[in-house]
Amino acid sequence: MSDNGDDYEITPRRVSFDWDRTPLHWIPDEPTATHVINVLHLLLPAGERWFVKIFKEGLPLVRDPELLKDVKGFMGQEATHSVQHSYVLAHLATQRLDTAAYTKHVDFLFRKILGETPPLGAPIAALEWLRLRLSVIAAIEQFTAVLGDWVLASEGLDRAGADEVMLDLLRWHGVEEVEHRAVAFDMYQHRGGEGAARYARRVAGMAVTAPVMLYMWAWGAACLVRHDPQLAGRLRYSLGAHNRAVRRGLLPTWKELGSAVPRYLRRSYHPSREGSMRRAVEYLARSPAARAAAGAIGRAAIA
Repeated sequence: MSDNGDDYEITPRRVSFDWDRTPLHWIPDEPTATHVINVLHLLLPAGERWFVKIFKEGLPLVRDPELLKDVKGFMGQEATHSVQHSYVLAHLATQRLDTAAYTKHVDFLFRKILGETPPLGAPIAALEWLRLRLSVIAAIEQFTAVLGDWVLASEGLDRAGADEVMLDLLRWHGVEEVEHRAVAFDMYQHRGGEGAARYARRVAGMAVTAPVMLYMWAWGAACLVRHDPQLAGRLRYSLGAHNRAVRRGLLPTWKELGSAVPRYLRRSYHPSREGSMRRAVEYLARSPAARAAAGAIGRAAIA
């Protein structure tokens, strides 16, 4: 297995998780770290449905057979991610954590602001609007690849006694983010125009994505902490608590996240350099959910 993933097929896994025993604070005594990571479950159901929708728009324009295969694999993986994170969202609701006040804004962002037509009737041609949205997806996928590799390598979560089911979900998702780390970028490069204009759109995609993701994440964490029924208003999200969790290895460092931006903006950059495919494959071999999904496929094939 080469670490750049060139010889690896991107395919969705029909995993499932049992949330019945997962506590609200699934990192013990760490509500801030728990809820910073829980923002994933608020953003991803709508966000990854949007990824699939935009890629469906661009699919007829793909001329490279290998890229077309990868794009279809990417879409299958992202659709599965959306479903599995929706189940966690439902689990949070059973624990009386209300997320609707936040997720309605997430839905608005992806359905209206980044929807089929430019917002406010902006005079942007259909192909240019598609290219801009593909550049945003490529930028988002830069961060998800970094986060995916971080959660696979993180020992702090294990030391803290984090819930095993939640860790398996996050790491299975991390594996697939590392697997398809280059697909959105390759799709953008393939259909994002030519020359300086294509690079300018890539820069614009990151210029929009980085601050919006930071804002949405901080807002989401603050909402989750504020509405947490077990905290009952005794705690607020704070940068100090966040940084303490970082020092414990429960969250990625600001340097790990921030350095992803200048790497992405290099003209020679390609995401195949992000993360470790070897580490991803090694985790798949011991992931309870991935192993169960592979076993079910094997039994179905025999039958």
